[in-house]
Amino acid sequence: MKPTTLLSLLLLLLSCTTKPAENQTQANQEETHRVLKPEFQALLDSANLDGAILIFDSESKSYYSNDFAWSERGQLPASTFKIPNGIIALETGVVENDSVLFAWDGEERAFKVWEQDLIFRDAFQVSCLPCFQEIARNIGVERMKAYLEKLDYGIIKFDSLTIDNFWVQGESRINQFEQIDFLRRFYHSELPISERTDTLMKSIMVIEENENYRISGKTGWSFSEENNNGWFVGYMESEGKVFFFATNLEPKDQSNIEGFISARKNLTYKALRMLN
Repeated sequence: MKPTTLLSLLLLLLSCTTKPAENQTQANQEETHRVLKPEFQALLDSANLDGAILIFDSESKSYYSNDFAWSERGQLPASTFKIPNGIIALETGVVENDSVLFAWDGEERAFKVWEQDLIFRDAFQVSCLPCFQEIARNIGVERMKAYLEKLDYGIIKFDSLTIDNFWVQGESRINQFEQIDFLRRFYHSELPISERTDTLMKSIMVIEENENYRISGKTGWSFSEENNNGWFVGYMESEGKVFFFATNLEPKDQSNIEGFISARKNLTYKALRMLN
């Protein structure tokens, strides 16, 4: 083979090779550490709950959890899916802004707080399932699938028959590490979405804010095979630091629903205080 031909082949191969750094997020490139926290397990035991609290400290690049095996187990996303659902709604124009009104049809709903007209921002914050079911139907199967592939969000399965309930029923799954990866890309504005959508969703997701910290996130709750499963995902900003969290819990006593619902946030806050 002539030297010029060999050189041409080498140049062709190099031109067809994508550098890893150009095709990966910062989260996928960095070295991280896992630290077992028995204190988190004590929190769950005191509340008679199974599950895991997973927290990522951006400064130390460390994951903290009581149960990393549980954290790797896929679960239905439940209402945490309202985050990507809201993003897609804004990107497609199905929802124009955070003040779009969703009129209540007068029918009885699962929770009284849903039995009223709600703007998009409030519908997200009170986790109005009927409102986001309407949003999903208007987005449609093809656009929903296309955007979820772009967002790289979990393993989501649905069709035209399940377009408005796949996040609370069926085979869709996401684990706690995947939740945090998605939230990190969202927080650092690495998702392939407009700046307007990015800004609006970050504003809508704020739960609590004071001079010391700001917490943004979303709860979730699904019931499948006689089992309740609950989420609380998001991030806390404090003194220039950011902690990402994904808590997933199940009650050992399935009749203890009230305690299970409040524990999603309460135990996560306690775990964050332990790290502080």
